[in-house]
Amino acid sequence: MGCFHQGCGNTELGQKCCTPASMCHFDGNLNSVTTEPIFVQKVFDAVLFHLQGLKSVTAQQFSPALPPGHRIKKVTAMRCRKYFEPTDINNPSNLRVSADVTISGGVFLEDGNCEQINAIGPDGIPSQKIVYAETGECSDRDCGTPIFGTQNVRISGNVVVELDVIATDSSCDRDCAYTLTADVPVASVNAPMILTNFFELCLPSIADSAFLPRFTEFCNIDCDTRLATNNIARDITVNPDNGKVCANLIIALCLTCEKKILVPVQLCVLSTGYTVLSPERSAICTSYPSLFPSVPDGENCEAPPKEEEEDCRCQCECEVVCRPKHPGC
Repeated sequence: MGCFHQGCGNTELGQKCCTPASMCHFDGNLNSVTTEPIFVQKVFDAVLFHLQGLKSVTAQQFSPALPPGHRIKKVTAMRCRKYFEPTDINNPSNLRVSADVTISGGVFLEDGNCEQINAIGPDGIPSQKIVYAETGECSDRDCGTPIFGTQNVRISGNVVVELDVIATDSSCDRDCAYTLTADVPVASVNAPMILTNFFELCLPSIADSAFLPRFTEFCNIDCDTRLATNNIARDITVNPDNGKVCANLIIALCLTCEKKILVPVQLCVLSTGYTVLSPERSAICTSYPSLFPSVPDGENCEAPPKEEEEDCRCQCECEVVCRPKHPGC
C-alpha cells in the first residue's frame, strides 16, 4: 500500500521481465533454404468453442484489514487470476479443467478391459484418443465421415481476486491506496461447475492410412470479476471495529476449448538449417560435443581418396623398422 501524497513509484518493467533468445536466423539468401522431411501430425479437422460460467459470491472477506477509521472511497481496479500451487499439483484449490467426451458415429479404441488407448500428444503426455469409425461409404465419394460428440467440462478450484482501492482516513482526510486480496472458491472437486457443449468433427478414411485418426482436445481458462451490482455502497462493507473488508462479487470463468482430429503424416518443409544458440562457455573446456547430428546433403559428400601405386613409400621409424602403407611397398 502507499499514500498518494508520497508519490509512490513503480518498479521498471524491464527489471522483472525478459525476452527469449533468437534461435533462428535467415540471411535472406534463398540458396541456404533446403527441403527437410519431418514426421508430424496433420490437423485434419478442428472446432473451437468459447464457454462461460458464472459464480456469485456473497460477503467474501479480503485481506489485509484496513486501519481503524478508514472507509473505501473508490475501487480503481479489479483483477482475477487462477489459483495454482506449483509445489502441489494435486492441491484441490488449484483451478483445473477436465473434460468427459462421448461420441456417436464412432468409438474410442479400448484394450478389452474398458480402458481407452491413449497416444502421446505434442504436450508429452497421453492426451490423444484413437478413433475408429466405418468410413467406407464416405471414402468412396472422396469425403470425410462425420462424428458427433458431447462434452462436459468440469471446473473446480479457486481463483485469486485483487481489489485496488482508495481508502480515506477520516481522522486526517488523507487518501491512501491499498491492494486487497482474497482466495475465492469456485467449486469443489466433489461438486464441480459443469459446462456442456456439442460438436461435430470430420474423420478421414481409416483404410487409406497405416494409422487410425486421433482425437485430442485442450482448454485454457481465465477469469474476470466485478462487483455484484457495480455499487461500492451496496457491495463492499468495512467493519468499523476491526477494519475487515467484505465484498459481493460476480466471477466469470472464461474458457477456450479446441477439439482436433489428427492424422500422422510425413511432410516436406523448407528449412534454413538447424537452430543455433550462442553457448555460455566455461573457462576450462576448449571444445564441446554437438547435441544434434549433421545431415549430409550429398553435394559435399566425397568418396575417400584412392591410393596410388606409384606413390607408395616405406615410412621408416628411426631407420630401423619399415612399415609400408601399401602391400606394394
